[in-house]
Amino acid sequence: MSVLKITKDNFEKEVLQSDKPVLLDFWASWCGPCRMVGPIVEQVAEEIGDTAKVGKINVDEERELAKTFRVMSIPTLIVMKNGKVEKTTVGVQPKQTLLSMLQ
Repeated sequence: MSVLKITKDNFEKEVLQSDKPVLLDFWASWCGPCRMVGPIVEQVAEEIGDTAKVGKINVDEERELAKTFRVMSIPTLIVMKNGKVEKTTVGVQPKQTLLSMLQ
């Protein structure tokens, strides 16, 4: 499955109403660590197939969502299940860590 671009317009449908776990990557184009974790997030999206969703939220474009989740540092990676935050991590993480967060 490909990575979704999450915005305030599709957040409720793609994340809050999802019947699958959702990995959210809060990032920015100017952020070096975000550019490092980006390909890892893409690999996770490919590996998990239809068992979960993966979305990227650009904090510069979606300030409201970043504020809602109190994102202070990026990359911030959050797993949501049934519309609630289950797990959160900040910084570059190995692929296995992201996959295990979705379990």
